[in-house]
Amino acid sequence: MSDVSKPGLQSPLRRKLLMGMAALPAVSMLSRPSFADVPATSAVNTTGLAVTDSEVTVGILHSVTGTMAISETGSVEAEKLAIAQINAAGGVLGRKIKFIQEDGASDWPTFAEKAKKLLVNDKCAAVMGCWTSASRKAVLPVFEQYNGMLYYPTFYEGLEQSKNVIYTGQEATQQIIAGLDWVNKTKGAKSFYLLGSDYIWPRTSNKIARKHIENHLQGCKVVGEEYFPLGSTQFNSVINKIKLTKPDVIYAIIVGGSNVAFYKQLKAAGIDLSKQTLLTISVTEDEIDGIGGENIAGAYACMKYFQSLDNPNNKAFVPAFKKMWGEKTVIGDVTQAAYLGPWLWKLTVEKAQSFDIDKIAAASPGVEFKGAPEGYVRIHENHHLWSKTRVGRAKADGQYELIYETADLVEPNPFPKGYQ
Repeated sequence: MSDVSKPGLQSPLRRKLLMGMAALPAVSMLSRPSFADVPATSAVNTTGLAVTDSEVTVGILHSVTGTMAISETGSVEAEKLAIAQINAAGGVLGRKIKFIQEDGASDWPTFAEKAKKLLVNDKCAAVMGCWTSASRKAVLPVFEQYNGMLYYPTFYEGLEQSKNVIYTGQEATQQIIAGLDWVNKTKGAKSFYLLGSDYIWPRTSNKIARKHIENHLQGCKVVGEEYFPLGSTQFNSVINKIKLTKPDVIYAIIVGGSNVAFYKQLKAAGIDLSKQTLLTISVTEDEIDGIGGENIAGAYACMKYFQSLDNPNNKAFVPAFKKMWGEKTVIGDVTQAAYLGPWLWKLTVEKAQSFDIDKIAAASPGVEFKGAPEGYVRIHENHHLWSKTRVGRAKADGQYELIYETADLVEPNPFPKGYQ
């Protein structure tokens, strides 16, 4: 995305991600195993993966340049934190994790090329990666062809299931449908203006949203729907249409750096988000860091994690993250979901007593991570996670205030009837 990927803008992110692991956090979730119990490599690696007697190699594949760097930087940081903590606790089957990082550069063909490198050349035992659905769709054939395992952290539109992917973010029923039900019930919302970046996730998500609004929410309607190329910075035209149509809800699925321009222009146009309801499923604390809290205060987000969650796991996670990456760093939903990837992989490897991909795929259902910052997660048979649905209200300080959460974990259903 050359129009927004100016070298000077991304260099601080790149420097940050190239930092060493100087601040190795303590971890108390797991005890160090006895190395006398470490199984032989021949027994746990029968397919030629990059596993030795002392080390196992995984891949990290995200955009640290281009328009998506604002969103994906946190994922890289979270995955490196999880790997550091796992290594500090003794590794995986007694082996320390080594990672090879590649830059998808906000370009979907590049993601596919780098995925093939990590699987074929580097023989990574697992890959933590992607953010957009476009990048995931680009790499999926590669993971299925070469039988790799991808841990994908982003909330997404659903309508997909693969033996070769563990989806650690939420799918549509846990986020899109649940969020629309919440805003309809609590705000009495009847009219919706749908906005999105122009690629598969926002378009498919809004297709699901429209079906739910028109077919399942009584008396509700969509009064507008528009899309913008990734990296767009001009939103005044659609903002004028919003002011004319006066929807009860602006439903925004704009991603990456475009969010900065959108929310600043929304405020400049006099739209007060404390009075005009805006519900987003794409703006986490990571994006607010670029937007500026004062430009989005009052907006609502439907996600499963906010940095402000008050539970023991999160109270340990947030300081550890800040110790490694700096006190000013923030943690959003996808960042937290990315942190789950290495831990779930470790737990699954130990359940399977093998690094082999087929055995990992078979052992994944039922694996639970009790140390998840969001509270607790468990892998479903469909390779998605059971998790809670939450709604937060953005504050001027860049954090979300928790407004609503489900009492129980919501079962993932990537193929909801009537929405395909």
